[in-house]
Amino acid sequence: MDSEDEFISGMSSDQEMDDDLEDSLGEDFDDVDQGLDFDTQDKDIKSNHKPHEVEFKVIGPQEIQAAQDKHIDEVALILGLPTETCAILLRYFHWNKDRLIESYMDRPEQVLENAGFGPSSDGPPKTKVVLGFVCDICCEDEQGMETYAMKCDHRFCVDCYRQYLTHKIKDEGEAARIQCPREGCSRIVDSKSLDLLITGDVHERYQALLTRTYVDDKENLKWCPAPNCEYAIECGIKKRQLNQIVPSVHCTCSHSFCFGCTLNEHQPTPCSLVKKWLKKCEDDSETANWISANTKECPECGSTIEKNGGCNHMTCRKCKHEFCWICMGPWSEHGTSWYNCNRFEEKSGSEARDAQAKSRQSLERYLHYYNRYANHEQSAKLDKDLYLKTEKKMTNLQTMSGMSWIEVQFLEQASQTLQQCRQTLKWTYAFAFYLQRENLAHIFEDNQKDLEMAVENLSEMFEKPTAELAGLKVDMINKTAYCHKRRIILLSDTAENLKNGEWKFIVDLE
Repeated sequence: MDSEDEFISGMSSDQEMDDDLEDSLGEDFDDVDQGLDFDTQDKDIKSNHKPHEVEFKVIGPQEIQAAQDKHIDEVALILGLPTETCAILLRYFHWNKDRLIESYMDRPEQVLENAGFGPSSDGPPKTKVVLGFVCDICCEDEQGMETYAMKCDHRFCVDCYRQYLTHKIKDEGEAARIQCPREGCSRIVDSKSLDLLITGDVHERYQALLTRTYVDDKENLKWCPAPNCEYAIECGIKKRQLNQIVPSVHCTCSHSFCFGCTLNEHQPTPCSLVKKWLKKCEDDSETANWISANTKECPECGSTIEKNGGCNHMTCRKCKHEFCWICMGPWSEHGTSWYNCNRFEEKSGSEARDAQAKSRQSLERYLHYYNRYANHEQSAKLDKDLYLKTEKKMTNLQTMSGMSWIEVQFLEQASQTLQQCRQTLKWTYAFAFYLQRENLAHIFEDNQKDLEMAVENLSEMFEKPTAELAGLKVDMINKTAYCHKRRIILLSDTAENLKNGEWKFIVDLE
């Protein structure tokens, strides 16, 4: 949905919801454990979490830079190389420090050559005026023109070198492996050379890109996908675990997303099923109703056929098979009964009808789950609109009822609970679509039904006129707490069974 990024970004974490609900009701929830600590200052990742939660840590820009510097200094100390050289080598080895050290110890010259340079020259890089020099890029030969060359000795004027680097950094988004401007030269431009040749906003962009390559190369780090967010998330969930865990994480910027695929939070559905579901929705949803009413499938090759006239004699354009639109049997068995189907009981027609019925049943099943998925998506948009008006509603209620600002906070908590529950319910229908029909599936649907009914009741109360909200305060607080707890129960039960491999799906998890 178009506004889902902003919609999800406004949602509180489960821990924040626990705290708010506890403050509202003045009691502890024994069945709701304490959540994760998002403050990373001098604190380790906590291990006390609910079954559907994962351990993670929010990493700020300064911590990311400090981690890079630490790796560079450690490698420089072990290998006895300049820090600039070690930085390039680490980026070449995707920040795998152990693999770099092992490879360098075995064949140092080859490693340096593969990374784009030979042994570093002594001293800091300098520009130089060369008499009679002609730049190969601009073909200028001005007297006193500043030039620059790296160890490869491919020299160009400073202006051309600077323009080349600016283009690479600002237009192409390259930083870690910018090569010498000379075609065919694989030597990497080190950061000291860049510091000499670029300044201002280009240098800031260069540093930002270098930082991004560090996070991109680390399997346990991912950038928060929220717009303009500068934080990264550290999480130990591996790619091979994504069929057993749905790793939802929560950034300091308040955006919740899946660490596995970086899409907006989609618990309880695993990433592989989310991918299949979104692909199916993209392929099927817009035309599914029309197909159901106006088309059938060729009994020979399965191609979709549209009936564009009154005649029941159909010819598949793909395989040229001729069949009857009514009974789906071969047209050759119909004799001269051009407009009347008189072979309804023929075996071939019966088999075709069975296949057609199965196809229709499959489509109806998909539409059942898709319509409910789409309904919660649409309801979430409407709830988001209500959320944007919540503060105004709280102000009006405060004025009309004489309540304090703290006393009207139950509306804020109800609004956030509605958003979280709608998001969860939306994805329960994608999850249920792929479930095999068995006892666990029935239990899951019972939990789904309980949550859905509670959410609809809370949503109905939330939409009442402001004048009636004061009298509904206790009911709304209780229903908000109930919705929150039902959501936790559903997610925890689903996560436990997913981790233990108890769920059986109609497709393979890939």
